Amino acid sequence: MQDSIKDKVIRIGTRGSKLALWQAEHAAEKLQAAGLKTELVIISTKGDQVLDRSLDKIGSKGVFTEELEVSLREGNIDIAVHSAKDVQSTIPDDLELVAFMEREKVNDVILSFDPNFKLDRDSNVVIGTSSTRRKALLKKHYPNVTTAESRGNLQTRLRKLEEKQFDALMLAYAGVYRMGYDNMIVHTFPEDEFVPAAGQGSVAIECAKNLQPELKAAIKDALNHADTYVCLLAERAFLRTMEGGCSIPSFALATLTEEGGVSINGGIVSLDGETLLQKTMSGTAAEAESLGVQLANDTLSNGGEEILTSIKRERSEI
Repeated sequence: MQDSIKDKVIRIGTRGSKLALWQAEHAAEKLQAAGLKTELVIISTKGDQVLDRSLDKIGSKGVFTEELEVSLREGNIDIAVHSAKDVQSTIPDDLELVAFMEREKVNDVILSFDPNFKLDRDSNVVIGTSSTRRKALLKKHYPNVTTAESRGNLQTRLRKLEEKQFDALMLAYAGVYRMGYDNMIVHTFPEDEFVPAAGQGSVAIECAKNLQPELKAAIKDALNHADTYVCLLAERAFLRTMEGGCSIPSFALATLTEEGGVSINGGIVSLDGETLLQKTMSGTAAEAESLGVQLANDTLSNGGEEILTSIKRERSEI
């Protein structure tokens, strides 16, 4: 390791929730294993502060990342650690995503205190979720289910579940597993039917483009998972072309094929669940980004544009 960075303390910016801290500490452990020194810097974001409104009503662009990005620009932190699915589709020109950490299982799951809870097409239950995508896909596949807004960290949502504000919670497996609540999982959705949000299950590492090159390279070497990186290039290219954030019910999941190529399954669903556009495209790993763009353009030209226009119109009327 170069002398110029071996004594450098890498300041890791993170939100303060237990899950965010787990992610930041996980990154810190890997950096320390590579011989680098670390320090956590906790930063509160708009998404943490405003909990009485759904994401689409507070403006989802950068709602969980903006304050961290300000700290990167001001040099108060060296890297920011995010849930990859929370990162806006377009990164500011002076910042970059330098690494994507190894992905956890990507599925959406249902949590309940009742181990006998069953979900089927005729289920008439209330499920808590703050995700526009999950709400729309539930309407598509489980038309009798009612959804209730469920903002806040995992522990807050579990408290609301315990208070019987809803019958069950719908969440990403990764966060549930990392927080040790996987014993409460009563249903796992197949990822080809409930395709996850772009980036779900991975941790993204962001830095300023002008970060010392040797330090940037050391961080990438310690934290980046090559296979995950390729898949997320495809998914984020899809998201960027769709111009969708976490308040748009689009979805994308890229996987590596046995031959070393990339396959991406993605699309969009209308808010009422009536129209579902979904398609899979495959190519070489070198074509990952162009595949994401191609799939998004195909989706937009085959009804996706109309769905997005309808969503924007509906929200402007609220």
